[in-house]
Amino acid sequence: MPTVTQDAVDPQTPMGANLVLGANGFRGATFRVWAPTAKAVFVNGTFNGIASWDKDQNPDLALQKLSNAWWAGFVGGAQEGDPYKFYVIGTGTSGYKRDPYARERDPIGNAFIRRPDSFPWHDAGFQPPAFNDIVIYQLHVGTFYRKSGGDNGTFLDVIEKIPYLSALGVNVLQPLPLNEFETPESLGYNGSDYFAPEYRYAVSDSTRLNDYLTTINGLLAQKGMPPIAAGVIASPYNQLKAMIDLCHLYGIAVHFDVIYNHAGGFDGDAESIFFWDLQPPGDNNNSLYFTAQNIGPGGLPFALWKGEVRSFLIDNATYLVNEFHVDGLRYDEISLLVQTNANNGWSFCQDLTGTLRYVKPQLLQNAEFWPVSGAIVNDAGNGGAGFDATQDDRLRIAIRGAVGQASGGQGSWVDLDQVAAGFYVSELRNRWRAVQCIENHDIVYQGKEPRISRLADPSNARSWYARSRSRLALGLMLSAPGISQLFMGQEFMEDKQWNDDPNGNNLIYWEGLSAGDKSMTDFLRYCRDFIGLRRNQPALRGESINVFHVHNANRVIAIHRWIEGRGLDVVVVATLSESTYFDYQIGFPGPGRWAEIFNSDVYDNWVNPWVVGNGGQLFADGGPLHGLPNSAAVTIPANGILVFTR
Repeated sequence: MPTVTQDAVDPQTPMGANLVLGANGFRGATFRVWAPTAKAVFVNGTFNGIASWDKDQNPDLALQKLSNAWWAGFVGGAQEGDPYKFYVIGTGTSGYKRDPYARERDPIGNAFIRRPDSFPWHDAGFQPPAFNDIVIYQLHVGTFYRKSGGDNGTFLDVIEKIPYLSALGVNVLQPLPLNEFETPESLGYNGSDYFAPEYRYAVSDSTRLNDYLTTINGLLAQKGMPPIAAGVIASPYNQLKAMIDLCHLYGIAVHFDVIYNHAGGFDGDAESIFFWDLQPPGDNNNSLYFTAQNIGPGGLPFALWKGEVRSFLIDNATYLVNEFHVDGLRYDEISLLVQTNANNGWSFCQDLTGTLRYVKPQLLQNAEFWPVSGAIVNDAGNGGAGFDATQDDRLRIAIRGAVGQASGGQGSWVDLDQVAAGFYVSELRNRWRAVQCIENHDIVYQGKEPRISRLADPSNARSWYARSRSRLALGLMLSAPGISQLFMGQEFMEDKQWNDDPNGNNLIYWEGLSAGDKSMTDFLRYCRDFIGLRRNQPALRGESINVFHVHNANRVIAIHRWIEGRGLDVVVVATLSESTYFDYQIGFPGPGRWAEIFNSDVYDNWVNPWVVGNGGQLFADGGPLHGLPNSAAVTIPANGILVFTR
């Protein structure tokens, strides 16, 4: 039986299990853990004959304490794919523990040694989109899409939909958290193993795996890439990499949702990170990684006053960047992190963002922080937290509010002043730093707010009222400065709230698309074309905006977008009126011909034979109006949105 030695161990030995290269391949693995109060730590695995995880305290398997906090050792013969655990003798009790840095685990809690270079990446030439060009597609892997034969949606199921997402025009995929969680279903915010992909999102059956492999190799071939073998994607670790790799090949960046404000899901799991060094029961401050503050179902906050805990989380972020090639991180509830670590949270954010900016300068770091604060996106050198972008709720609340008010009928009051105010983000140093949405995983979760089409017409989510108001809501969001974000199914007018049960009745209605549900296919075309419009009109992605006309009684709003110093003017005119306006006087920022390049009314029963509009152009030959030098008579279709350029 191999023994644990100090061969290949030095002060730079990385945390967790890492293979060591020799003259003839990998000659074993180093193991390093943090356990400052443990009395002894042993490493056990198939490589040293401990296959049944019986209690074993053989001195030959003991790690050596390197300092007052860390234990390390080398096991010759340990190989890629070997399962392992640590056995810890603590001051309170003794038992097996999972490696907090484990790259992979299975349903019964085994950790596995994985090679970082075991996946053949094909994305060397990929460049993520500029921050202000981003359109995010947020999804939950377990419920997004599921082929027959699986209990959950998987990483490989997402791959099946990459051509669809590419055609839609989104350029960032943002899955809800993907790290291991303990519960049968989860949104992902109760993570337990931060370095390991969720095993429920992986495919293990060889027959199913070969079916997915056909799709993967077909997508690789379309991009001129060689095929891969089934063994390459046998592990959850590499299946997630394959998803990211294929996204990159098809022009889609990937942003991970990470949770550094808390962790959870440890009830009854004695091998988890919470109980790692087995201190005596008592106050939660005796947990190595966590504070005593219980924040509810999400779990416990990390103890960020400890340098080792800060390093654990920063190591996790750099690991995701380096080993999974992620292009951005969306940080859950940084406001909660700061609140529960009042003396240490802000400096941790500065350390985190600064480290990652050094590791990958083009990485987008997006912080959820409530209420919206400019300090969160200010440079650390100026006292800020150093993030690049932040979620913003004002435009979302305003648009949803207006749509909900309009659903009361033509006689109801609609507040477009709030919508106008939502286009301006005064706290942030750049408008593109605001992440804008009208649906997301929190808002439209089961029991919370309705999805847009149901909000637009509570009695019939497929009516003309629902279709037209949904088009207007999406168009206003995509016309706003900032990073745009969609939630899965929003692009084809999904009307059901969602939850995280992959076997429930909440799954998004792909069958409607395949069956040709015209409301869905027309709306999908509209969404795809408006995203294309945003991509082709730089002013819609720029900083400059002037909401120059708001008339609540008429339910009309008009917006001027342009690029400072270049022009490229765009005028957006929208109404939530249920009747068409003819010869409605609207200001324009210049005289002459303006092309009508987009008309939402075309998309109702595509191609709408009764479309109402301006025949593709108008002429702004009228005098000054609405603070602009020229004006024109505009035909505005009921519940419509129009876009004009010169």
